[in-house]
Order: sequence, then structure tokens, then C-alpha cells
Amino acid sequence: MSRQALIDSRFSTVVCAPVFSHGEGLSTQVAIGPDEGLKHPSWIMCDNLVSMRKSELTYYVGLVSGPKLAELDRALKMALDLF
Repeated sequence: MSRQALIDSRFSTVVCAPVFSHGEGLSTQVAIGPDEGLKHPSWIMCDNLVSMRKSELTYYVGLVSGPKLAELDRALKMALDLF
């Protein structure tokens, strides 16, 4: 999970929130699935942010928008203690 503006930038790396098949329902996790373009229910893990080379991001899977984007915003704020 990353944002398109950063992917399109000149930076060689992007900060990503990994997506896993299982989650614990924590406030730092966001449930996603077929409505976002994935094949099965999954979880965005905001506690596990990683920096990746853009060349490693080779397969577009889905899109988070609307209410799920607001959930992701809340989860990132919680993970980064920005409240």
C-alpha cells in the first residue's frame, strides 16, 4: 500500500504499508478485500511501515478510496502516534 504521487515521483524508494492475509483487528490495521480489487479479505498493517525500492513494486493490485481511505488515515495516525 503506497500513494500514487510518491510512486510517480523521482524518488527511488517509497514508504509502504504491507498487506497481509490475516489481521488481529487492531486500531492500526485496516480490513480490505474484493471491494478494493483484492482476491480475498486482507489487512493493511500500519504498524509495519517499510521503505521499498520502486522497482520492487511491479504488480498493481487494487485501490483504497472513500471510507476505507479514512480508516487508513486513522490507522496511520494511531500507528505514528499523531493524535
